Amino acid sequence: MRNFKLLGMAFLALCLFNCSQDEIVEEQQVIKPTKTDIEYSKRAGLKPIGSGVMMQAFYWDVPAGGTWWNTINSKVADWSNAGIDAIWLPPASKAHNGPFSMGYDPFDYFDFGEYNQMGSTETRFGSRAELINMITTAHNNGLSVIADIVINHNSGGASEANPYTGGNTWTDFNPMSGSFLRSATDFHANNVHSNDSGAFGGYPDLCHHQTYVQDWLWKNSNSVAKYYRDVIGFDGWRFDYVKGFEPWVVKDWKNEVGGFTVGEYWDSNVSTLDTWTSSAEASAFDFACYYKMKDAFMGNDLTALNDNMLWKQNASKAVTFVANHDTDEIIDNKILAYAYILTHEGYPTIFYNDYEEWLNKERLNNLIWIHNNLAGGSTDILHVDTDEYIARRNGYSNSGLVVYINNSNSWQERWVETNWSSTVIKDYTGHSGWEPTTQSGKWVKIQAPPKSYSVWSVK
Repeated sequence: MRNFKLLGMAFLALCLFNCSQDEIVEEQQVIKPTKTDIEYSKRAGLKPIGSGVMMQAFYWDVPAGGTWWNTINSKVADWSNAGIDAIWLPPASKAHNGPFSMGYDPFDYFDFGEYNQMGSTETRFGSRAELINMITTAHNNGLSVIADIVINHNSGGASEANPYTGGNTWTDFNPMSGSFLRSATDFHANNVHSNDSGAFGGYPDLCHHQTYVQDWLWKNSNSVAKYYRDVIGFDGWRFDYVKGFEPWVVKDWKNEVGGFTVGEYWDSNVSTLDTWTSSAEASAFDFACYYKMKDAFMGNDLTALNDNMLWKQNASKAVTFVANHDTDEIIDNKILAYAYILTHEGYPTIFYNDYEEWLNKERLNNLIWIHNNLAGGSTDILHVDTDEYIARRNGYSNSGLVVYINNSNSWQERWVETNWSSTVIKDYTGHSGWEPTTQSGKWVKIQAPPKSYSVWSVK
């Protein structure tokens, strides 16, 4: 998340209804889905999420002007061919800062660039038609599309008298879509409690204990979650700032509409991350891994990779990353960090700028191929010191691999124990021309170039 400056403008409240929101919700028909977990990967031709690599398909302050959905549309075929299985989009609906917003100050969850409000019709990223066209192109290329969901807070409401605070608050939301109108009762403080797990940046903080809020966000047939899934075409969810509300919210959302789900729980404590994944029944970004990689590659001490990370404790729930729109601190040796996450357990994510602008795309494509074709099974760390790190993936439906990361300034060689007896192996990165034969006892000498890596498997 990023902090936003709240705009000092009040909006005239429209008297659209003569009844309270509590009365409205009683009139709405709540339709339960026929099954609690929609298997999105069974949509025609989609790769199963987690079978490849996720692409974060944006960065902070992508170009304004409504061109971003078309930009992504032009790239998804190449990404799919490279081995990407899902793309994560920025928050797609209309936000308070209109044509300039990155979407993290949500106003109208049902306006994807079709209503003239908050200073524009299109969002920063484009129109509703362009968004749906891009998602269709992604689906046609086998890619799932993950929505960035911001439900901790809202922005852009008009000022109203608030009986729970004794003053005025910016909590009167009357979006032009006519869906999910909100008032002071739907935010903290209210008649339920004064706060939940945490507010953010001074924004009105949604109260997920209110039945009305639950119904509009995920329960009703016309809820945000079902509209995103059934009308716009999203396949999964990335929940923003999940520290701000209880994990049962994510769990209930996923149980209602299904789909791959990952939370942004920004914490380096492995036990805290693992506890959240258990409670939310969802994946989490592996911030523990991120910070250990920062220590290893920015601090030039690869022994940090020996420390615990979410992927080591609960690999099936770990989404690993080297950079994202908020956090891009691993500058030195960044390709070594990608060699790490793309050869280890967890579901790896590639950052748009790293792939399209900053790093060598050919090397990243090679690592994606290695991840998708060789990096199976459990992991054993074979050697680690300040400059060198060697680990073995033991294989599952493939041969497995041995990755050798060398952060020194010279070529390095080591004898390692593999899973292959009397077998010719090679370096699938092409950095080494060796093709050694493992001994009958499975030992072999491998090498790695300076400030680089090699990945070895059966020829």
